[in-house]
Amino acid sequence: MMLDPRAELARLEAAVARVAENLVELDDSVAKRDLDARSLTGRTASAWASAKDALTRLWEGYRQLTAAITEARALRDVGGPAFAHQVLGRSITLSTSVVPLHQRGLLGAGQERRTCSPGELLATMEDAFRTVADVATRAGDAWQRLLPASADAAAAVANVRRLIGRDQQGLALLDEADRRLRYFTQTMGSDPLGVDEAELTAIRALVDRADAERTSAGELREVLGQRLAEAHKLLAEVDAAEQAAAEAAAHVADRFGSGFVVADGPDLRPDLMAVDALASAGHWALISPRLAEWTRRARARLDEVSVTSERAGELLSARNELRGRFESYQAKAKRRGLDGSLGSAADRVREALYVAPIDLEAARAAVNAYQDAVREAAS
Repeated sequence: MMLDPRAELARLEAAVARVAENLVELDDSVAKRDLDARSLTGRTASAWASAKDALTRLWEGYRQLTAAITEARALRDVGGPAFAHQVLGRSITLSTSVVPLHQRGLLGAGQERRTCSPGELLATMEDAFRTVADVATRAGDAWQRLLPASADAAAAVANVRRLIGRDQQGLALLDEADRRLRYFTQTMGSDPLGVDEAELTAIRALVDRADAERTSAGELREVLGQRLAEAHKLLAEVDAAEQAAAEAAAHVADRFGSGFVVADGPDLRPDLMAVDALASAGHWALISPRLAEWTRRARARLDEVSVTSERAGELLSARNELRGRFESYQAKAKRRGLDGSLGSAADRVREALYVAPIDLEAARAAVNAYQDAVREAAS
């Protein structure tokens, strides 16, 4: 169906007004100015070079379309084929090129003209505008979103680095995050279309892992600090137990013979001081196995000296039990008036049980013999 030239001209006039507004808005956009101002690299440099070519064609097309409309307006009142051709025909010359002689025919022209109608030019300009706007929009969006996101990531790196302090836990992960973030930010400045947003996610994951290591180190420091405090209490218990065992051994040795002694144990203090030094230097990861080994040895020593004290107590308890039995039966003998006849048996008990060194087996035998003698005499 044949278009109405007058209606088409009205459409073109309205369209060219909107084209002018959109071209000015695109030219004034922050993203377009940033793209023009920066030294671009990579995918963005390639895409913007193509877009700038399209933008040049857009402005040239706008000039040609405006000129065609102006000429059409001059012919509108006259009408006729000239007006229709100007509006609907291939009235716009896009380019003129020389045809090389060897490519011409006998009747061929020396120049070749590329032409189109105003409507076709408008459609071509629409495609070019989408190309330019797409590149500018995507680059501007990347800068608008990722620059603040990069700044947030940098702040997170700085915050975790401050929290880590001298402990060093998580520092290697944080250094890797910092290195990748600097490269990402540098690349984004010149090639916003070439950066992978997933890299920011990976960087945040590194920061989170570094913070988790720092937190774990803090928890480890708290736990090991408590264990270290308990180790010092255990050392005090060992010292007290050794002193008590030594006193008990000396007490027993005076009464039962010099063969009862407390065996010398390891000096636990230097190794615990070495663990204290590691804690002061913040080397908490090295402390746990050493502290566990030290605690095992300290508890073994505590058990050892405790057994010595128990043995000393058992000897004294056995002696006291024999003395109690003897004194009970001696009292019985006195009540019965038998103490005189049992004097030699009583003397043997006193010699065995009250004169150091005491031989418990001999003392027990003497007490048993005295007990039997009292029973026999009393029956």
